[in-house]
Amino acid sequence: MADAHRDADERRPATVDDAQSPAPVTGYEMPAEEKPRAGWLGESLSPPIAGFGVTLATIFRKVYTEEYPEEKRPTAPRFHGRHQLNRHPDGLEKCVGCELCAWACPADAILVEGAPNDDTPAAEGGTGRFSPGERYGRVYQINYLRCIFCGLCIEACPTRALTMTNFYELADDNRADLIFTKDQLLAPLQDDMLTPPHPMAPGLEERDYYLGKVDGVSDEQREWVEQQSGAATTAEVVDEGGTPS
Repeated sequence: MADAHRDADERRPATVDDAQSPAPVTGYEMPAEEKPRAGWLGESLSPPIAGFGVTLATIFRKVYTEEYPEEKRPTAPRFHGRHQLNRHPDGLEKCVGCELCAWACPADAILVEGAPNDDTPAAEGGTGRFSPGERYGRVYQINYLRCIFCGLCIEACPTRALTMTNFYELADDNRADLIFTKDQLLAPLQDDMLTPPHPMAPGLEERDYYLGKVDGVSDEQREWVEQQSGAATTAEVVDEGGTPS
């Protein structure tokens, strides 16, 4: 009879009370890999002292203190620092005044004003050629109060004229000094470069510059610069009332 009652209970459908009744409590033990480990120091000390295990384990480690600014650690190779306007091997500027960097800047930190190049001699009122393109960047400013160093201006530059250096010490106590102009951003002239304006390398076009076919200053360019320098000196003497030699 007891067996019959047991079988009837097993065949009885579950009711709401059965569903809401708590499940029987069974013994559960956390897996060993999930248990928090106190470490060798915490396990070897008494519970009141085990809380200082991390402190005691790190207190005797060597402290790596940077003695800045006396000792400066090198930055990463692709660190985004201060911008630089690059030059071609003969001294001409790579910037063609296209203003794409200013359009790409999300912080509106770049101001570019382009101007056309002029191959007319300086004695005749020409401004000279500053870049291989039709235009050059007459005005170039970067406001480092706004710049977020994202590098989007570098990606937008079609001539690789604008790059970012590893220089990062830009702090100042004057807001006006954090607006860098073209003379501050332009790369310095190397020993084998000529100061613009001067003509392009003879027999070469604009695209030849960006294909890497220009590797230095030609004799024709050097002679042109010397002639223009002599003409400018003569014009200054005449303006002062002297006699040209």
